[in-house]
Amino acid sequence: MQSAKFTFARIKYNSGDWDTDQRMPSNLLNSLLEYTTIPLNEEEKIVELSSNDLFNYPFCYLSGHKLVQFSKQEATNFKTYVQNGGFVFVDDCNHDIDGLFAKSFEAQMSNLFGAQSLKKIPNNHPLYSAFFKFEKGPPTTSFELNGWGDDLVHDYLKAVTINNRIGVLYSNKDYGCEWDYDYKNKRFLAEDNTKFGVNIILYAMGVNAS
Repeated sequence: MQSAKFTFARIKYNSGDWDTDQRMPSNLLNSLLEYTTIPLNEEEKIVELSSNDLFNYPFCYLSGHKLVQFSKQEATNFKTYVQNGGFVFVDDCNHDIDGLFAKSFEAQMSNLFGAQSLKKIPNNHPLYSAFFKFEKGPPTTSFELNGWGDDLVHDYLKAVTINNRIGVLYSNKDYGCEWDYDYKNKRFLAEDNTKFGVNIILYAMGVNAS
């Protein structure tokens, strides 16, 4: 799973709706270009979860609103990918711990990695200082503050940890929608809200901010 350039790889799975937040990848890629010096591929890559092409990308993104029900091959690939050092950032577009995406995805993780494998990570986890500092843990999204979804502000993220390193980072905060805008509009924000996305990617790539 080594590549000369970072590629934002989006996982396509057969169930549910995987093709969400279409402007988000280019926005995060722009942030990586702005804040870091890591070499980049300018376009996102769509990767079939059932394909061996998955293993060419050390970072993948998976999202949706609907049912997550992996086929046998998808499940095998997902587990093998994570156990062999791959990183999957999973974002629940419903920002709802009782929604269909959340319940079905968490069931998949339980089936693949064990009933207690998906755990809350502490807000002092190295993820929150991988580049920018987030002393209070995961930043809140406007969707949570608007009271959509389950009307909760989630002050934590969950993860499946393999060999003391996050293999699956799981969010109910809907970062995908939060970052789904043309990067040129970032200048109108008081604070660039994609900075946490930079942390996620650099942590996944094993890049040391120092």
